[in-house]
Amino acid sequence: MESSNWVLKHASILLVFFLSLGCSTSETLTRSLLDFVVTNTTVLHSNFTLVSEFRMINRRILKDCSASNPFVKVNVTSNSSLSDDEFVTVTVTGVSNPSVSDWVAMISPSTSDVKTCILNEAFYLQTGDTAKLPLLCHYPVKAQYMKNDPNYLSCKKKECKTFQNGKCAVSTCSGSLQFHVVNIRSDIEFVFFSGGFVEPCLVGRSTPVSFANPKRPLYGHLSSIDSTGTSMRLTWVSGDKEPQQIQYGNGKTVASAVTTFSQDDMCSSALPSPAKDFGWHDPGYIHSALMTGLKPSSTFSYRYGSGWVGWSEQIKFSTPPAGGSDELRFIAFGDMGKTPLDASEEHYIQPGALSVIKAIANDVNSNNVNSVFHIGDISYATGFLAEWDYFLHLINPVASRISYMTAIGNHERDYIDSGSVYVTPDSGGECGVPYETYFPMPTSAKDKPWYSIEQGSVHFTVISTEHDWSENSEQYEWVQKDMASVNRQKTPWLIFMGHRPMYTTNHGFLPSENKFMEAVEPLLLENKVDLVLFGHVHNYERTCSLFQNECKAMPAKDKNGVDTYDGRNYSAPVHAVIGMAGFTLDKFSSNVKSWSLKRISEFGYLRAHATRNDLNLEECCAIYQKQRFPMLAKVDIHVFRKEYVQMHSSHSEVLFKYL
Repeated sequence: MESSNWVLKHASILLVFFLSLGCSTSETLTRSLLDFVVTNTTVLHSNFTLVSEFRMINRRILKDCSASNPFVKVNVTSNSSLSDDEFVTVTVTGVSNPSVSDWVAMISPSTSDVKTCILNEAFYLQTGDTAKLPLLCHYPVKAQYMKNDPNYLSCKKKECKTFQNGKCAVSTCSGSLQFHVVNIRSDIEFVFFSGGFVEPCLVGRSTPVSFANPKRPLYGHLSSIDSTGTSMRLTWVSGDKEPQQIQYGNGKTVASAVTTFSQDDMCSSALPSPAKDFGWHDPGYIHSALMTGLKPSSTFSYRYGSGWVGWSEQIKFSTPPAGGSDELRFIAFGDMGKTPLDASEEHYIQPGALSVIKAIANDVNSNNVNSVFHIGDISYATGFLAEWDYFLHLINPVASRISYMTAIGNHERDYIDSGSVYVTPDSGGECGVPYETYFPMPTSAKDKPWYSIEQGSVHFTVISTEHDWSENSEQYEWVQKDMASVNRQKTPWLIFMGHRPMYTTNHGFLPSENKFMEAVEPLLLENKVDLVLFGHVHNYERTCSLFQNECKAMPAKDKNGVDTYDGRNYSAPVHAVIGMAGFTLDKFSSNVKSWSLKRISEFGYLRAHATRNDLNLEECCAIYQKQRFPMLAKVDIHVFRKEYVQMHSSHSEVLFKYL
């Protein structure tokens, strides 16, 4: 698959050459030349992006049908102002001939150009398809077909527009849709199209709608900065650039540091990336402040904001246990993204995300969790920046309550000629900038997203699989030093985390990923790593005690059928792929490796309970029953324990009777 890099680079060179020949690209980029370039990037895009009709909207020729539909009007229920989180009703009236291909797009900001961009044809290869021509100069945040209103096609809501001799001569139809809207600060406009996503024709537009308070402080999420459990960082988003405050504990106050990022910070290439071009959305301002003087394993309350932009609600949160203490309960997963709360289409939809985050929130509300580790592929915004706000809104019930730690993945970092190990367009041009701004981790510097932290009886070493991990690289030397320095009497468990796995029965490995295993796996054995957690592959898979593709030890089953690993005679790490938190699930290969002991292709997450002696792991499935109703998506959550694994520490002074 690495050979696709050659294709992309040479396709880019060809396109630059074509575009430099003259301004009239519609003439210069002949059909045959463009087809050659597009066809030779088909494999690349099919592997790294989602291909759907909606995903390809901005590669269609846009027509104007407003003149042939003189009665059409697009009205929004919240014509005055929008709240921070609401369902708005969009009603389209005056439709002469309702069609299954009629649809409504949500555009933000309202000044976004939804006219044709034919001259930019070559720029849109990175939307993930090989359609003939581009369409919208700015990508819709989301869209819905009018047929989601069951009364639309049957024209049950009929209105007479013209009378002749006392009889109706011209009648029209109407329909309504509900859109879930969160505060993304900029004005929103709803645009009515006919012709479907394939041959869209602009018919009418609503009046722009503004948010009541675009400066509102929102989407606060917590993270740990060290292993003491006495300090917590809160990061939030606002449309206001002036410093705000956190009020916490018994009368303590701390001011925020404020930052942001711009289009100039996004990566691009000869082909402008979505983040740099049609997917850009102003992120507002990201505030961050440190709450200090806390106690580990304790509960406090806080609110954030200011008197002039407003305050958040009062929120209770818990600090994690200090490193070296006896017990930790944590949740880990990868590849979550977001699920729309309405019936909309989006450029990327992760169908299991809503079910999983609701199940995790139930755990948090039951006080069963001290911290969360989300190991890569965070929001799947991939250059469509407004989707970060929707993701932050989704995780807020969890991330505002406990430490939400993250690792970087390919869909946050990778881009051509950006310094990432894997030369793919997976981040859509974000190149880690939004990720590191929204989720500041205790790293040494920008674009060095590796760190370690201790909570309870566990030392976590968190790496970036997207940055150089080869021998003698900066990250490699850091990993080597970090794991060698672990005091196993203080933290008997050593857990290694990253995004791309070393072992999986899923097809589609890049050769570089084998090199990752060759370079880093010996460090795991040398430092007696107990558990290795990765995402990237969208299912759950657990191995034996594994090194260099060979099982060095097998677990024994107790009387309840629980796999139990005896760490008193350490042999090799156990690997688990946990990328099942939201993205469409991957199927397993029929060619099962001998080291693969358990495989589950269901949405869920890993729940762990570590004491000084035992590490108990549960793969929890969040089974969802989802129905697409005309107005919204309804989700019922059922969580149950799918797998239970027990490990005994090799560094405990307690003697065990092996089960």
